[in-house]
Amino acid sequence: MNTKSYRDFYEKITSPIRSEGSRRKLNSANEILTSLFYIAYSALLIDRLVIDRTMFWKILLIPAIAFVILTIVRAAINAPRPYEREEIVPLIRKDTKGKSMPSRHVFSAVVIAMAYLAVFPLFGVLLLGLACLSGTIRIIGGVHYPKDVIAGCLCGVISGLCIFLV
Repeated sequence: MNTKSYRDFYEKITSPIRSEGSRRKLNSANEILTSLFYIAYSALLIDRLVIDRTMFWKILLIPAIAFVILTIVRAAINAPRPYEREEIVPLIRKDTKGKSMPSRHVFSAVVIAMAYLAVFPLFGVLLLGLACLSGTIRIIGGVHYPKDVIAGCLCGVISGLCIFLV
């Protein structure tokens, strides 16, 4: 997709929410979802530390190792963010340069949801839905391309599957 096409796509999907109030709500939703995943992950780790130490180590180490690997790969790729390349004004406040691919926010949300699937499947499904919402917000917010979000999601699923297989 060329710059004009992406800019047109972005303008089309964000035109209904360009008001200052809508922008604040989008930023709040992004922050709330990010916090929710950190809190949920902490709660799961505490629960497993008390109830099942073997699972505790799996849901601590597998996501942590995958996060480090993803961070290294992302830095090596160093893909520009949509607001750097496409002449768009992002709706989510961000001034980071590069490191867009894959989305680490979405990766983290998905791998946490996968950890929940291994222990509390119903909550895992709910968190997967919220991870999708988080990815959508990141695209609408102009801080990630759809491919960044999809790659982050796939990396989260693959890493999360290791929890089931190890």
